[in-house]
This record gives sequence, structure tokens and C-alpha cells, in this order.
Amino acid sequence: MNFELTEEQNLLRDSVRRMMDDIATADYIREHDEQGLYPYEVYDQWVEMGLLGLPFPEEFGGYDGNVLDMVIVGEELGRKGYDFLGAYALSVFNALNILRHGSEAQKKQYIPQVINGDIRMSISMTEPDAGSDAGNMRTTAVREGDDWVISGQKLFSTAADAKNNVINLYCKTDTTVPYQKGISLFMVPYDTPGVEIRRLKTLGRRMLGTNEIFFNNVRISDEMRIGEVNEGWDCMLSGLLLERVVTTAGYAGNAQTVVDQALAYAKERKQFGKPIGNFQAIAHMLADMQTKVDASRMLMLRAASKMAKGEKALREVSQAKLFGSETFAEVANMGMQIMGGYSYMMEFDMQRHYRDARSTTITAGTSQMQRNLIANTMGLKVK
Repeated sequence: MNFELTEEQNLLRDSVRRMMDDIATADYIREHDEQGLYPYEVYDQWVEMGLLGLPFPEEFGGYDGNVLDMVIVGEELGRKGYDFLGAYALSVFNALNILRHGSEAQKKQYIPQVINGDIRMSISMTEPDAGSDAGNMRTTAVREGDDWVISGQKLFSTAADAKNNVINLYCKTDTTVPYQKGISLFMVPYDTPGVEIRRLKTLGRRMLGTNEIFFNNVRISDEMRIGEVNEGWDCMLSGLLLERVVTTAGYAGNAQTVVDQALAYAKERKQFGKPIGNFQAIAHMLADMQTKVDASRMLMLRAASKMAKGEKALREVSQAKLFGSETFAEVANMGMQIMGGYSYMMEFDMQRHYRDARSTTITAGTSQMQRNLIANTMGLKVK
């Protein structure tokens, strides 16, 4: 399998890397992490470079990029920190749902606004009693004439409070049918009357913010519904593989940064008269870390390559997501060990990588769910 990039893809990678190096400096990232500030300045540069339009058709102002282009961007954004990929992916993947399931009027109105940076998008599925069991959600939307009235609560909604954000909200529109049915998808601007957003304090991933949202009889027009009534489950699943493979690219990018920083420290830090990297115990840790990151990247590229060719890739994407997230968490933990007491200091980046990595085996499908999916592709019937 050939993983060589085209000339255009190399240019894309290099331009994104230069831009991120210029704007997302260590001081910038540290400030935004510590204060919980959304990276608006970096996002604006993505808009200026046209990155938000990468996977969309030219008729809507996009560039007709494919999944391989997306993972290149995902890996480069992830090198600076996984939250950067999160900010990018939320808008792009939710807008892609409009492309797949929205009306022509919705496509013409909202996709260009996302590409131009006029609006951002986030997603709200999880509830206090509905995480991996997404079909068990209890937030409801009740039809009243040409409007819907939404009531309920969502939890762990990333970046819902960002400026000009439109929440892509999944809720029940028919409570009498089995739980994976009767779900619909709506667009709800974050400042709609009746929407109450509360920032939650989290261990990591602080730039984008994790939120709890209350919908108190929120009234929206039926024009804000994406797809058919009660067919939101199909919307939810339709872009899942692309989301997970690009997410995995972000894991690989951030995990490589962990290895790079731990390696640089091991070459510089001296104990007993020589760099600690010259001690076999540390050298072997770094060798294992790099090997696992390379393996994670290869699994990701294999999955992306199959998807780019239109082949089925559920097993490959699930394997890449599982291994990539667990590798990121593992190497971040090892990076902490190599850097010792310095890794525990807030002015060093390793503690941020460690905090951010811990969420990745939970979000975008837990490691346990990925193992179930892989086992099912092997002919097992796991419940």
C-alpha cells in the first residue's frame, strides 16, 4: 500500500504546519489552555487559508478534497494540541451532515457560512443517562405548527458556547418507538432564547470548553431541521467513519509531539554525568513510544486509504481509533515519566498533553465500543 503524498498534499501539509507554528506558539497555547480561551485567532487563519472548505464541493465554495487531505490537516493541527483539531472538526463534520442530509436551501445558506467563518458548529448528543447508549436520549422536540419546542438537557457539549455557534442537536421527536428510532436533528443557534449553556470544569481540553446545556421550551422553525423527521439516527451514523479517522490523525500528530518533546528533554537533561537518553531504560522507553506512534499512524493511513477508494473500512477505522487513542494516552504517560518532576509543572507542555490524551479513549467512541465493533467484523455477536 502506497502512502506517498502527492505534490499538492505535501504543499498542504507544509503550509498548515507553517501557519500553526507562526500563530499557535507555546505561549499562545499555554494562555488559552490555562484561561479556557477559544482559539479564535487560529480559527480565523484556517478560514483565510480555505481549510474549512476542504471537503466540500466547489459549488458551495469548497475544494473537493478527499479523506486523505483531511487526515493531513488533522495530523498537523493535532501536532500543536488535540483541541485544535476539535475546533476544526466540529464545524466541518456538522456542515458535512448538512451536505448529506440537508435541503438544497440549507446547503446554499449554511455551508458557505461555515466555510467563510461566519458561523461555527458544535454537536450535542450526550445526556446524563445517554452516552455510548446515544439512542436512550430524553431531550424532546414537540411539533407546534411550523415550529418545534425543545426541552431537555445535554452534557459534555464541546465548544457550544463559542461565538456565532450553531448547535447541531439530536433529540427525540417520537417517544413511542424503539430507542434508535424517533430521533431528529436540529440546528439551534447558541443564543436562541431558552438555551442555557454552562461551562464545566474539566481536567483537560480546556481551550474549547466542555458544556452542559439546558433547553427550556426552546422554539425553532421547522426550517432548522436537518433530514427527515425521526431519521436523525441515520444522520448521526453517516459521517462517523470520517470523523473517527480524522480524529485518529489528530491523535497521531499530538502523540508525535509528545515523543519529540520527551526525546529533546532526554538528550539535554544530564544525570550521573551524561544525558538521560543514553541510559538504556530511557532509550528503550523512547524507542517503544516512537514505534507505537508510527504504528498508530500506519493504521490511520490504511483506514483513510481504503475510505478514499470507496472501500468498506469499519474494521480498519475502529482499529485505528482504538490503537491511536490508547497509544496517545500511553506515550503521554511515558513522557511524564521521562521528564520527571518537570513534567508536573504547568509551564511545561507535557502535563497538557497528558491531560488532553486522557479523554481520547472516551470521546468519539470509547475504547470498549471500538473493541465491540472490531469483534463484530470478525463474525462475533457482541452486545
